[in-house]
Amino acid sequence: MAASLGPLVGAIDQGTSSTRFLVFNAETAELLSHHQVEIKQEFPREGWVEQDPMEILNSVYECVEKTCEKMKQLNINITNIRAIGVTNQRETTVVWDKTTGEPLYNAIVWLDLRTQSTVERLLKKVPGRNKTFSKFKTGLPLSTYFSAVKLRWLLDNVEEIRQAVEDQRAMFGTIDSWLIWSLTGGKNGGVHCTDVTNASRTMLFNIHSLEWDPELCKFFDIPMEILPTVRSSSEIYGVMESGALTGVPISGCLGDQHAALVGQMCFQDGQAKNTYGTGCFLLCNTGQKSVFSEHGLITTIAYKMGRDKPTFYALEGSVAIAGAVVRWLRDNLGIAKTSQEVEKLAADVGTSYGCYFVPAFSGLYAPYWEPSARGIICGLTQFTNKNHIAFAALEAVCFQTREILDAMNKDCGIPLSQLQVDGGMTNNKILMQLQSDILCIPVVKPSMPETTALGAAMAAGAAEGVEVWSLNPGDLTAVTCERFEPQINPEESEYRYARWKKAVMKSMGWETSEGPSNGNQNLMQNETSVLIAKLYSPCLHTLWGFVFLRFCFHFFSLLCCDWYCQNA
Repeated sequence: MAASLGPLVGAIDQGTSSTRFLVFNAETAELLSHHQVEIKQEFPREGWVEQDPMEILNSVYECVEKTCEKMKQLNINITNIRAIGVTNQRETTVVWDKTTGEPLYNAIVWLDLRTQSTVERLLKKVPGRNKTFSKFKTGLPLSTYFSAVKLRWLLDNVEEIRQAVEDQRAMFGTIDSWLIWSLTGGKNGGVHCTDVTNASRTMLFNIHSLEWDPELCKFFDIPMEILPTVRSSSEIYGVMESGALTGVPISGCLGDQHAALVGQMCFQDGQAKNTYGTGCFLLCNTGQKSVFSEHGLITTIAYKMGRDKPTFYALEGSVAIAGAVVRWLRDNLGIAKTSQEVEKLAADVGTSYGCYFVPAFSGLYAPYWEPSARGIICGLTQFTNKNHIAFAALEAVCFQTREILDAMNKDCGIPLSQLQVDGGMTNNKILMQLQSDILCIPVVKPSMPETTALGAAMAAGAAEGVEVWSLNPGDLTAVTCERFEPQINPEESEYRYARWKKAVMKSMGWETSEGPSNGNQNLMQNETSVLIAKLYSPCLHTLWGFVFLRFCFHFFSLLCCDWYCQNA
């Protein structure tokens, strides 16, 4: 006989690198079971990052079914799952055909840089080329990061999408919209909606009126009829139409960083958290007032817990590359076979030995918003080895957090006395101690690290018509934490931080939207680099092998450029 634990709530956590389904006890916030599936990222050209929307959707179905099987093995009754929340990678853009239920192109991932020329073209329409022209409507600067420019690129470059828009078959959404529409019936009556937190990341949404903005849609030339309906973060959107949880309402929806803010119980003005995932995101609750940064942060909606509940806002510092730099060391350089091995490499030396790594693979986000930046490793000597580079990579995550925390302290006027953290990278104790040392304040990590999924579950369980999870402060379960205290003196921390800032300056101005970066030359470069990689892949397991490979690539690039100039 299956055990009854009281009401349970599920959470779909669809991130950049994986999909998970987790089930929590609504009365104790205890995690009972979960399942995870990794998601492929495709890099069809330099700077392009795509994912298959059908793979994402199928991974959700798989995670739900596998988790339910695990719960049955644990003798837990799945009929006690009263609601499901959705939390997702933000900004990632999907357009699909509502008559077939099929995506019309791969999802363009938030990290993608293909839209830099689109941004440059749009800036020409703005007086003074002011990137922050919509700041007081959207809270955002004009950047490759946000959904509007990705959607504009799709409309400009994908004939199938243009035709679907003309035929009134096209639907646009971020990942939450795609999942909710598909899970609630898809082409057979699926609900096309998003929540205020995800809408606030598109650059098409007025964060004060809580509506799609006609002037911004006109500026980006986006047809408003393809946009989803905007709902609160906590209400019943529809029900699951297939699988083990058929009939269970989907009643919570939050972008992943907003869900982590809720999961960390940051409900009071001035409370903040930092999430270490593929990127790194520091959010500070500013209450029911929107605060606009003078130091490179963005203003976003934190959450709205019900149709008739107030809207809360947050300041956010966004860093594009955090956990992704560890993945890059593992997959691209091959200096480690696992992410855990990167931590061990760093721990074995305990210093970067003067080496600094700026992982600006997708340009620099907050506080610089500089798309021309690219990754650099500097301060190398003959003594430098892979251990020092591994340490410098972890240190880079901490320095980037320091930059956005400094900006937040200036905007808020009251420095944080400690930093609440969550996300997959917080399992790395070297990183957490480094973070405390570089910030010169304690770092506090909850013992239950799944705060993003927990936030989505809380929103779903608290929804009107579900009401199995109380968000009253007195009813919230106390969380046990691990604490990391600074172990170096502030002078050393400041010295290292100053050197990091010097390296950041050197990373800027590498790329422009002009120049021979496409067409025949780009095709030849790609094919040549693949050939070299096959010939010299054994070399990749040493740093100098990698340097040799890059030399070969640039040598052949010059040949390609010469050929292109003669044949263009």
